[in-house]
Amino acid sequence: MVIPVHDINPVRRTPWVTYALIAANVLVFLATPGMPGSLTGGENLAQLCHLEAFMDRFAAVPSELIHGRVPQLVPTGRVGVGPHGPGCVVAPRGFHKSPPLSVFTAMFVHGSWLHLLGNMLFLLIFGNNVEDRMGHIRYVVFYLVCGYAAGYGFALLNAGSGDPLIGASGAIAGVLGAYIVLWPRARVWVLVPFLVFLPLRLPAWLVLGFWFVLQAVYSSGQGVSDAGTVAYVAHVIGFLVGLLIALPLKPGTPPPPEPPGLLFGRRARPSYPNW
Repeated sequence: MVIPVHDINPVRRTPWVTYALIAANVLVFLATPGMPGSLTGGENLAQLCHLEAFMDRFAAVPSELIHGRVPQLVPTGRVGVGPHGPGCVVAPRGFHKSPPLSVFTAMFVHGSWLHLLGNMLFLLIFGNNVEDRMGHIRYVVFYLVCGYAAGYGFALLNAGSGDPLIGASGAIAGVLGAYIVLWPRARVWVLVPFLVFLPLRLPAWLVLGFWFVLQAVYSSGQGVSDAGTVAYVAHVIGFLVGLLIALPLKPGTPPPPEPPGLLFGRRARPSYPNW
């Protein structure tokens, strides 16, 4: 997988919404109880019980989204001792959980620093241009629509699953889908792991197209061992929804500036095609 670090596609206005989304995701992660690396992180049983209660309250669960029913016995965050030793206490739910609202809250919850930083890197590099093209308000609506489409699309395909669905990946996949429609020829600096990290400047259609193909392959369970724990199909759905929403904006979108060189920073020749 290539790692994007910068795109050559300046914006006209400050992407305040993108910055706010990144800040909100980081703050929620730091406040997530029991998450290693967060401010309240830890490995002890008490922290793990707090994490279970947190996920039950704020994560989206496919079976809850499709059937509209939430379990009445849920983790409370407390530790107790039962016949088999210490464990997390479960009790009748003391609060109302709205499954549709949980799709929104789940967009700000991440399972690890790697999960968080990977999502925020893609959002920072590609989200600023999409926000610039759509405007702040429409971009917020677009982001939420892609996130909800990815969440409910995944739930429809996994209606019996009780595993929590978390992360901003579905919404950010929508951002990537919009970007590849609006600026397919924008150049993106990426790091390619090949013995060492090689810096290359590649067109966005190649970088994001390769990313989409990987998600599609992984969603089928091929080529990856964690296909059951990562919602790759949500990435695919979010990407396609973002792509379709952005299609009407394509005609009025100015092209990105042409950089002075091609791969490895070589000076461009006049006869080179614009790839």
